[in-house]
Amino acid sequence: MPEHLEVIVAIVLAVAVACQWLAWRVKVPAIVFLLIVGIIAGPLAGWLDPDALLGRFMFPFISLSVAVILFEGSLTLKFHEVLGLEKVIQRMVTLGLAVTWVITALAARLFVGFSWEVSFLFGAVTVVTGPTVIVPMLRTVRPTAAVANILRWEGILIDPIGAMLAVLVFEFIVAGGGGAGLGTGFLIFGKIILVGALIGAGAGHVFGVILRRHWLPLYLHNVTALAFVLAAYAASNRLEPESGLLTVTVMGVWLANMKRVDLEEILDFKESLSILLISVLFIILAARIDLTAFATLGWSALFVFAAIQFLARPLNAQVAALDSKLTWPERHILAWIAPRGIVAAAISALFALRLEALGFPEARLMVPLTFLVIIATVLLQSLTARPIAKWLGVAEPEPRGLLIIGANAVATAIAKELMENNFPVLVADNHWQGIVNARMDGLPTYYGNPNSEHAERNLNLVGIGGMLALTPSEDLNALSVEHYRLEFGPNHVFALRTKPIKHDQDKAKTGSKWCRPLFGPEITYAMLASLIAQGAQIKATPLTEKFTFEHYLSSDAYKHIPLFAIDPKDRMHVFTDENPIEPTAGWKIIGLAEGGA
Repeated sequence: MPEHLEVIVAIVLAVAVACQWLAWRVKVPAIVFLLIVGIIAGPLAGWLDPDALLGRFMFPFISLSVAVILFEGSLTLKFHEVLGLEKVIQRMVTLGLAVTWVITALAARLFVGFSWEVSFLFGAVTVVTGPTVIVPMLRTVRPTAAVANILRWEGILIDPIGAMLAVLVFEFIVAGGGGAGLGTGFLIFGKIILVGALIGAGAGHVFGVILRRHWLPLYLHNVTALAFVLAAYAASNRLEPESGLLTVTVMGVWLANMKRVDLEEILDFKESLSILLISVLFIILAARIDLTAFATLGWSALFVFAAIQFLARPLNAQVAALDSKLTWPERHILAWIAPRGIVAAAISALFALRLEALGFPEARLMVPLTFLVIIATVLLQSLTARPIAKWLGVAEPEPRGLLIIGANAVATAIAKELMENNFPVLVADNHWQGIVNARMDGLPTYYGNPNSEHAERNLNLVGIGGMLALTPSEDLNALSVEHYRLEFGPNHVFALRTKPIKHDQDKAKTGSKWCRPLFGPEITYAMLASLIAQGAQIKATPLTEKFTFEHYLSSDAYKHIPLFAIDPKDRMHVFTDENPIEPTAGWKIIGLAEGGA
């Protein structure tokens, strides 16, 4: 195998990227496909032997990869966000996390027979869910906004917090290992904490000052950040063995909370790097699974999973929801959804290798047990969460909200009228003044490029089922259509023309083959902006038996321009060239009325 190393590495990378794309396309967690590929390539077919492939570099590769993953995760942990969260989320990532940790550890000790050390480490590793598994599941389940926001924030926050807990537990085990006395163990543990905290905070502060004072050109930010992380990790381990993971976690948290330090470019780079490392790691770790270990675990592994799913998680949710306004059905669905993710697999594999070397032979079973928990939680919850949410009455119907690209006068006027008619909107733009104006009008907003990686990470699309591109830029409108057509479907993304269409042969010139032009062949952004500037208003007009749609249109050419129609079942229809609508009595027309008529 080593003689074909470059071919194998290339294939693994290509397959990892393909798995991530497939997961994005079908909106399920990527670990499902990565796991299948790893097991097929490794224990089943024997095509991939990670130990033979990487040899003595296996342990350093996993260690450095986990260091980068933990650093990237900790960059998202900002203290002001934690302090400003609702009590339910705070309790979930503190008291609820402790409940899950202790129950899982006790289950591992009781059913599998792990030592107390390995049991508590396994419990710490498996409290982590993470946005990589939560977000795809939320898109499928579509719970109420309260539930979706709680689960989303829990996934973001518990990733670095849970990883930090696992690191601390592991460091404590290492500190007390090798037959050292309890006092000596606590002393070594204290040294690990001290070295990790000091070097992590120091490296984070130094790098933050470098960024704040612009001592680096922009193109060197990412590679320098990576160099700092690896250097801090290596230096920390050199001074005090096993303190490196704590160092990079503290470094990330320190950077995330420094003022006037722009981390967006670094976070985007580290997120991309983490996705690649996690994907490759998961395939490699799945390929190393000894399927006979599952037989060794036997029914005891299922009992551990049952304790996590049916005892630890429900108690976590109920403790977190005390004195909250959450309904009982919402609490029940929170108690069901908590899939474990890729970070748990990566950390468990790293710690298992180290614990085996320290004289904990049962640690070899920690990896297959972690994988079983990941598989069981992802598959069970993916298949059942939506039906359970519908049965409990906490599943949203088909999303009726709209993402509106543009914070200009046209976009905000349309957004305000849609909101007044009970259709949620989210206005997105990277022009600050437009966002300020939209916020002053009471509109929910996102400040940033709606087609960026930052938007992928931060744009909350819960309850949003379509997109309207309403900017004066044809290129931005077309790009937005291309970007969101797979998210919402090609029939739910629309763009406003920037120039009128006068001939049939010109209809293809809409900037995107997927574009569904809004409102009419001669309706453009400039026309609507000009009419609004002259006093025209966007307003809703009900139709009756006496005031029909023909009456609505019968005035002069632009007296009324119909934009949207709302039928008696409160469903919205968009006027386009390709979508003839015949509203009747009982419908409501949202349109532009010249002069406020």
